[in-house]
Amino acid sequence: MTKKQVSTDDLIAVIFQGIEEVKGENIQLLDLRDIENTVCDYFIICSGNSNTQVKAISSSIQKTVSKQIRDKPWHIEGENNAEWVLMDYVHVVVHVFQKQIRDYYDIESLWGDAKITEIKPA
Repeated sequence: MTKKQVSTDDLIAVIFQGIEEVKGENIQLLDLRDIENTVCDYFIICSGNSNTQVKAISSSIQKTVSKQIRDKPWHIEGENNAEWVLMDYVHVVVHVFQKQIRDYYDIESLWGDAKITEIKPA
């Protein structure tokens, strides 16, 4: 049985659904395609209010993506302490932060050349 090829746009839309399902906040999409030597095409960044919510967001993304498009992350980091969970879907990397950790690392500024789109909840 071959896996159906899913577009990056479809993957991004399903990830947004997973984030919104558990009230992830301050969702941003960073388009990295026009920047040289990047590790992926897109970053999705969002925040949770506690380690419990960060874990819930991460879990919701995984469940939603698995259920709707039968995909799973290539790699996940940070689930144990849930201050910053990184989920690598190869072309899309998702960063789920606690608010204060997001403010501290400010990765949006590190990738200042990226086209940044604010995602408003549905």
